Amino acid sequence: MIETKGLRKSFRSRAGRETKTVEAVRGVDLSVAAGEIFGFLGPNGAGKTTTLRMLATLITPDGGDATIAGVDLRRQPGEVRRRIGYVAQGGSTWDDSTAREELVLQGRLYGMSKSSAQRRAAEALQAFQLAEYADRPCKTYSGGQRRRVDIALGIIHAPKVVFLDEPTTGLDPQSRAHMWEEIRRLRADGMTVFITTHYLDEADALCDRVAIIDNGEIVAENTPDALKHEIAGDVVTIGLNGSTPVAAQLLDGAEYVRKLETPEQGGLRLYVDNGAVAIPAILRVLDGEGIAPQSIELHRPSLDDVFLTKTGRSLRES
Repeated sequence: MIETKGLRKSFRSRAGRETKTVEAVRGVDLSVAAGEIFGFLGPNGAGKTTTLRMLATLITPDGGDATIAGVDLRRQPGEVRRRIGYVAQGGSTWDDSTAREELVLQGRLYGMSKSSAQRRAAEALQAFQLAEYADRPCKTYSGGQRRRVDIALGIIHAPKVVFLDEPTTGLDPQSRAHMWEEIRRLRADGMTVFITTHYLDEADALCDRVAIIDNGEIVAENTPDALKHEIAGDVVTIGLNGSTPVAAQLLDGAEYVRKLETPEQGGLRLYVDNGAVAIPAILRVLDGEGIAPQSIELHRPSLDDVFLTKTGRSLRES
């Protein structure tokens, strides 16, 4: 449903009297199957939003090729727009309009007759559980309700692909959970969903596959489970107060430590085969040198650990 090869985009920026070229996206290759929920992860400035805006025809690539829903992105951008839906992070509802008015107008903009637009609006209001508020001004809606209107606007014309840019940013936990249900329903209805998110738990719970972008390049792409499986074993995080270098020297190279890292926020992160075996050994070594950890935690590898391994930094820190 989405295929890109060598997609590139640069911008010129001015710093004082000097003008320099910034490579925002450096040859991105992606392949998204029909009916997938595909997650796109990366920190601010990694090229995530630039890639999304190219795929949604909002900016023109400098190079490379892409097809969306069987249509060439660069040669037929107008036809691509007819086959996709796009939901921006900032939202698109007007305070004084009602959800029904917004949806009917959106349908009309896509060439529907008035009666067809009204019918599609009524169906969307029902599907997104908005019928009760349909004729109230959008300024009276909660954040979760307005976000559901945004997504209803993005799919009113029944696109084959829908792009969701940070769909749950700013929502409370209950509204986030409800939004996850709506996204799964879109996939169940046959749509391909391309989602950008900063929430690692969201990508883990929702996405069939994810791609991680850093410095304009894809550094990993697979199912969440497969990516986490690459980092076998357990992760032990140790909080230390001023003794990190000494502790790192003591533990680096130990037979039960596969990899040792020093995160920017301090302390140590150890990748071990078996946390239950490693933690007592770690504590004995530190105690022998008079080092008392402030904290010690054990957890299974997460997508953030995958990001850390692939890029050298944590997505949460970014």
